[in-house]
Amino acid sequence: GILGMSLLSYAGTKHSLETSYPSYKGLIMAGYQGWFRGPQDGTGQGYGHYGTGKQFDENHCTIDVWPDVSEYERTYETSFKHADGRKAYVFSSADKSTVDLHFKWMKEYGVDGVFVQRFFDYTRGDQQNSVPNRILANALDAASKYNRAIAVMYDLSGLKKSGEDCSSIIEDWKRLVDNQKVTNQAGKKTYLHHNGKPVVAIWGVGFPDRPYNIRNIGLDRLIDFLQNDSVYGGCTVMLGVPTFWRNLESDCINDSYLHVMIKKADIVLPWTIQRFSPLLHNDMDRFRDLIIGDLCWCKENGIDYVPAVTPGFSWHNLSKLEFPDDVKPVGSIPRQGGRFYWQQLSTAMLAGAEMIYVAMFDEVDEGTAIFKCTGDYPVSDVAKFIDMDGQPSDHYLWLTGEAARMLRKEVPLTFKMPIRNK
Repeated sequence: GILGMSLLSYAGTKHSLETSYPSYKGLIMAGYQGWFRGPQDGTGQGYGHYGTGKQFDENHCTIDVWPDVSEYERTYETSFKHADGRKAYVFSSADKSTVDLHFKWMKEYGVDGVFVQRFFDYTRGDQQNSVPNRILANALDAASKYNRAIAVMYDLSGLKKSGEDCSSIIEDWKRLVDNQKVTNQAGKKTYLHHNGKPVVAIWGVGFPDRPYNIRNIGLDRLIDFLQNDSVYGGCTVMLGVPTFWRNLESDCINDSYLHVMIKKADIVLPWTIQRFSPLLHNDMDRFRDLIIGDLCWCKENGIDYVPAVTPGFSWHNLSKLEFPDDVKPVGSIPRQGGRFYWQQLSTAMLAGAEMIYVAMFDEVDEGTAIFKCTGDYPVSDVAKFIDMDGQPSDHYLWLTGEAARMLRKEVPLTFKMPIRNK
């Protein structure tokens, strides 16, 4: 019957049928930027993503939370100093040992896996030996080694309106499947599947501040290719859309074509980062109502739904350099020691979410990282960093693992943030 059909149409693809992760349901996945650089890491990108113009000092700082680098094999000295005079160090995502450590943490704390972010710029031309490709290769190795789920998320940021379309993503996906063996790793197969098919995410569909128009970038063709191509297709497509996608209002374009695309896709991921705050009265009730309404729409239209949660948000240092007239405060969406993160996780689960997306694993520029970050940050009169509210550096990794167990009903769900037995 139907099963036989789908297996037949699927057998021609280059994807492995085997995976430790046949479904996104019951999993908490995080986004993985992998874009941090150190001056001697071989990339020639200086302190990429820690600062501007390859530089990193208090006048060129773009991060708001300081990573805890005590466990990294390779670190890079900065001009910053801690209160006691010690020199401050950072890591590079380009080092294989860094990616290995990150996946080791995922396993240790029970974070199920990550979507590796793939920006539109990475898809232009054949960038076979590019740094992002090497990092993706390291991530695939580490995912196999630690048995963590891994998937690719294309971010349309970087797509211009000058007649560019999504065809370079089609070509890039072919190369990832052929050369990088993303859906058929060398070791243990851990590429994330959903409904029995590899998941490919496309993020940035329906946001009004984008230079491209979703009606003329070949989005329809891209989704069709990923779902139906006889060699590279047979995939589950996840679309990253604005918070208010359902009513096409507020942070979303008012264009019904967005609904046409969402109905074509398999999973919808609304981007709720910066839309909710613990500083607003009853904001979690608003979050809950949004999820319940979204789940209802998705059920009626036969697609799956993934809410996004975040520990907090801060981009003071970055905003100071990019928008000097509109500098954001430090910790504008405060973490409150993990309470805000826990409220979102538990609210999403109580509202009926069966899978969750965490923004992000390693994003220190916008202060949303869940990996190990420290309250023992360097001192500076110019650059400001968020403190970790006296929590240990692994607090958010631990909370994520606790939430994953509750999502799978291995332990009862609690609305109150769990407390660790020291």
